[in-house]
Amino acid sequence: MEWETVIGLEIHAQLATRSKIFSGSATAYGAPPNAQANLVDLAYPGVLPVLNAEAVRMAVKFGLAINARVARRSVFARKNYFYPDLPKGYQISQYELPIVSGGAVDIVLEDGVARRIGITRAHLEEDAGKSLHEGLAGLTAVDLNRAGTPLIEIVSEPHMRSAREAVAYMKKIHTLVRYLGICDGNMQEGSFRCDANVSVRPRGAEKLGTRTETKNLNSFRFVERAINYEVARQIEVLTGGGKVVQETRLYDVDRGETRTMRSKEEANDYRYFPEPDLLPLEIDQPYIDAVAASLPELPDQKAQRLMSEYGLSAYDAGILTASAELADYFEVVARDMGGTTPQQHAKLAANMVMGELASLMNRDGVEIGGSCVSPSSLAGLLRRVVDNTVSGKIAKDVLEAMWTQGCEADAIIEARGLRQITDEAAIETAIHAVLAANPTQLAAYRAGKDKLFGFFIGQVMKATSGKANPARLNELLKKKLSGG
Repeated sequence: MEWETVIGLEIHAQLATRSKIFSGSATAYGAPPNAQANLVDLAYPGVLPVLNAEAVRMAVKFGLAINARVARRSVFARKNYFYPDLPKGYQISQYELPIVSGGAVDIVLEDGVARRIGITRAHLEEDAGKSLHEGLAGLTAVDLNRAGTPLIEIVSEPHMRSAREAVAYMKKIHTLVRYLGICDGNMQEGSFRCDANVSVRPRGAEKLGTRTETKNLNSFRFVERAINYEVARQIEVLTGGGKVVQETRLYDVDRGETRTMRSKEEANDYRYFPEPDLLPLEIDQPYIDAVAASLPELPDQKAQRLMSEYGLSAYDAGILTASAELADYFEVVARDMGGTTPQQHAKLAANMVMGELASLMNRDGVEIGGSCVSPSSLAGLLRRVVDNTVSGKIAKDVLEAMWTQGCEADAIIEARGLRQITDEAAIETAIHAVLAANPTQLAAYRAGKDKLFGFFIGQVMKATSGKANPARLNELLKKKLSGG
């Protein structure tokens, strides 16, 4: 039997406010345990929540960015459950009337296939605290610094059909909230994480299978691995004659598998009812219009502009707009390279940013904002490629030196004597020496073994320390090999 996977994600994005959603406590990461929890966060009797207006503005911003309906009137609710890191015994969230409903985002997979993923809702809520277990010899400690931290929970439709699609969707939301400036997207610190709802059904069936929810996945790699494991597990259960149990599961990073956490709750288990200490949230159209006017250029808009303005492919534009900072970096490089039109050197700039520069950043674990090479310095290096001072191959070595030494391209090129050899006589001398040293290969080439051309190119490059101008070398070598 062929099986179809059905996936929906619930993404929790921590809003980048300075204070919590219902109290004045700070939200800064890394404070000592319980140092950022006041009487409201600790649920002392008689305290009352006060809604953070900035959290509301950020939620509206997100709703507008995904073309959703922003509710003029939304209501907070109490979601009741007992857990050690939830002091009140309930979480303030939104249920029947969320601030954002509907909307969608478009994703493009690696093979170029585009998909539209619907979003059911996005609602405001507070985070719970954190239970600590490490180094406590069977005990549990509770840190309430996170209690009351503002979140927007983004609930997708079950439109994804593979782990790859789920990761692509999650990355798109991650990019979007960072563009909007409403979340820093730091997954290691828990600012951006998701719960994955996964089920399988016979291909062609309309009825959804029984789903499981894998909680608190905080990396794209873990999302993909957890979903793939869970899909395989459910198929194995069903093909073995068993039934999938609706439950909440955890992903064990060390073992690469999901395991049961608790039976899955239904909405009635939480006994939702309107929060009596908070009035309904009402916003008017002028407020929504003002937030709309503050929206930045969004990822899809920026990608379209890079394609039309710089002549980039959809793939290149998609890579470069993965973060606003990366796109800005590229544009400075392309602009500073000069040229009669923005498109003249854009592809060269894009290739270097997405290729060699990205490789150095990945190697050293830095984001584009922490690049050791400024965009104007990279443009300076690429100008030397354009004017044939250095080859593209040597430019990669120069970039590595710029990254490690903090020097400009021209200084490295001069200090290391890396200028390309463009003088025909010098290149011809190197060619003559190589042909004289390799008579067997020369005879084989002239007898029809054309693939040896690459061998001769490599030998001349070696003889000139890689400094022969590739275009001139190619032209002169062909002439000499043909007996000219």
